Amino acid sequence: MQLTVKGRHIDTGDAFRRHAESSLSAIFDKYFGDAIDATVTLSREGHLYRARISAHVGRGIELEASGTADQVYPAFDQAAEHLSKRLRRHKRRLRDHGTAQKAAEEAVERLMARQIVLSGEEPESEAEDEAGAEPTVVAEMEMEVPDLTVHEAVMRLDLADLPALMFRNRSHGGLNMVYRRGDGHVGWVDPRGNRAAS
Repeated sequence: MQLTVKGRHIDTGDAFRRHAESSLSAIFDKYFGDAIDATVTLSREGHLYRARISAHVGRGIELEASGTADQVYPAFDQAAEHLSKRLRRHKRRLRDHGTAQKAAEEAVERLMARQIVLSGEEPESEAEDEAGAEPTVVAEMEMEVPDLTVHEAVMRLDLADLPALMFRNRSHGGLNMVYRRGDGHVGWVDPRGNRAAS
């Protein structure tokens, strides 16, 4: 595993790098094998330290975890624990779902996709009318749209701690999106025009 340790206005020493490398190696060896690369970024926010871990573990799977504490080591340990929990859930899901289960899930997805009703646009708020300005695009990134089942897309959303993930639904080839709702649950968007004719 190639490990990069960065500090934003914080001096990261060799002792912290050794601690991070041994902790992450133990986690990846236990749950996944070995990561391709990992980046640990330390920053200071007021009186607290934030540790953010990003890991690329292969086949387009990215892991993200963060932790906050009043000292650097506890912040990193908290982020490493979050990463470990995500990997443990991922491994459990992979173990629990065999090939027969996947075929059954795809059949259920096709049935469920027919029952989803998308709501219309919400009325614009008065604040938007008064401002009259278009929203600003903060960042644009080119990303590959992977072919996944809905189950695999939800796992990637959870592993990378993303707010939303667009994917091509393997069961019918249309574009779909899964997203994290405000109540903590995961929503799934399957536009009517993307489903195969039955």
